Amino acid sequence: MQFGLLGKKLGHSYSPQIHSHLGDYPYDLFEKSPEELDDFLKNGDFDGLNVTIPYKKTVIPYCESLSPIAQRLGSVNTLIRRNDGKLVGHNTDYFGFKTMLLKSGVPVKDRLVVVLGAGGASNTVVAVLEEMDAIIHVISHKENTPETLSRNGDAVLLVNATPVGMYPNNGETPIDLGYFPKLEGVLDLIYNPARTRLLLDAEERGLVAVNGLEMLVAQAKESAEWFIHRAIPDGEIDRIYVELRNQMENIVLIGMPGSGKTTIGAKIAELSGRQHVDADTYLVEKAGRPISDIFAKDGEDAFRRLETEVLQELGKRSGLVISTGGGCVTRPENYSLIHQNGTIFRIRRDLELLPIEGRPLMQNTAKTDMFRVRDPLYNQFADYQIDNSTTPEAAAAEILHLLEE
Repeated sequence: MQFGLLGKKLGHSYSPQIHSHLGDYPYDLFEKSPEELDDFLKNGDFDGLNVTIPYKKTVIPYCESLSPIAQRLGSVNTLIRRNDGKLVGHNTDYFGFKTMLLKSGVPVKDRLVVVLGAGGASNTVVAVLEEMDAIIHVISHKENTPETLSRNGDAVLLVNATPVGMYPNNGETPIDLGYFPKLEGVLDLIYNPARTRLLLDAEERGLVAVNGLEMLVAQAKESAEWFIHRAIPDGEIDRIYVELRNQMENIVLIGMPGSGKTTIGAKIAELSGRQHVDADTYLVEKAGRPISDIFAKDGEDAFRRLETEVLQELGKRSGLVISTGGGCVTRPENYSLIHQNGTIFRIRRDLELLPIEGRPLMQNTAKTDMFRVRDPLYNQFADYQIDNSTTPEAAAAEILHLLEE
């Protein structure tokens, strides 16, 4: 048997990892240009395929038949080759989004839901919402104006079915949530980054904020059932989602200079097999000069700008352990950069144990004064607080345990 994912550009696909948890079958990536598509669909060596952008409609004429939901949506994301060589088209995105919506816990029956985008993904979202008896307003790119948005202030749920904010264009957002005072939740079909600017804004407002990873896993589960011709328990969706989320999530360490972030980060990398990056070391390599020299010749503001550039670069990546500089919390914009793909752990250590040698600001500012300023900032950034009063191994183990939970 041979299965895989068909698309034009597949460099950042998580499908092989997901399918490795769903069955014992080979699963490869098939990057095909439009010119290669015809020959591949007619003569390619595969028993089943997932199909992604831009071919979900293109493959339909090659299908002998379509499942009812694929016919309804006019979109195919799963192909099965029958024994006679003919292709059958299915759509498992419908099940994927329905799973995502139900897990969010936001009730939509007889309530207004705003869907951003009018493409193929939007059609799937609308079909599910119709089944759930929601009141639906689709806003296309052209209609995304203050006048249109202000007329939808009663919306309780917002679904982003556009690519705005997706890697590598992290930080972009399709909409201002201030237009929706009754909003209870935001669902974003994007899963890279884990938290788009839209989801970060939703979190800041205390709203339900869900990315598209669970939808991705759920649709893969249903497509795997077509591949192997047997049911897979829905509980596998949660198990695979948690495991994949933990693999993708950065572990970000913040805290006072000398609190042990670099040592603990290296220990986490050793225990977990992740790559550890010390942000200050990365900055020095990028700048080609030591931090003390940057402070002495250019000042702290110049250093902080370089630090933000480094965090912007590292924060877009996934699966890292990132030890940050002690002052990264002094620039509010750094929070979204490290939180978009990361869980943030504050490392705490007694002030008298913090060394000052080789730390420019610690030479000129009393530790207690620095702590007084930064302590509330660390608390604002942190998802968890970790005590480093025993051994780095103990702190590292606690962090990995919390992440698994």
